[in-house]
Amino acid sequence: MLAKLREWTDSHNPKWLALFRVALGAILLLRGVAFLNEPEKFRTLIVDNNLSEYQDILMMTIPWVHIGGGFLIIIGLFTRFAAFIQVPVIIGAIIFVTSKRGLYKAETDLSLSIIILMLALVFVVEGSGPLSLANYFKEEQEYEKSEEEAEAKANP
Repeated sequence: MLAKLREWTDSHNPKWLALFRVALGAILLLRGVAFLNEPEKFRTLIVDNNLSEYQDILMMTIPWVHIGGGFLIIIGLFTRFAAFIQVPVIIGAIIFVTSKRGLYKAETDLSLSIIILMLALVFVVEGSGPLSLANYFKEEQEYEKSEEEAEAKANP
C-alpha cells in the first residue's frame, strides 16, 4: 500500500508545490532559530502553559526538531519523515499555546499554526516532489543502473 501511495504521489506532485515545501521548511527553521536566540521567551512560554515539568526536554528538543526538520524539508531530503516529526510539535503548540492565549486574541498564532500543520500533513503524504534532493539522488541512481545494464548487454 505504501508503494502505491508513493507511486501515485510521484505522478501527481506538481513542481509549484516545491515553493510551499521550501516556505514551510523556512518557517520551521526560522522558528527553531528564534527559540534558540530567545531562550527566556521560550522558557516563559513553556512555564505559562503549565509545562514546567518538561521544561528542560522541551527546550532541548523543540528548537532542534524545527531546525533539523525545516532544513530537510527545504532541501527535499527525507521530507515525509521531517514533516511527520513536526506534526506532534505543531499540534502541541496549537493545543497548549492557543488554549492559554485564547482563540480570538490578536496575538494568537492559531491561523498560522493551523496552516503550518496542514502543510506538514500535505508533505507527509506528498513527499518531496520533483524539485528536491531526494529526486535528484533517485534519478542519479536510475541513470547509473541503466548505464550498468547497457554495459552488461554490450559486453556479455
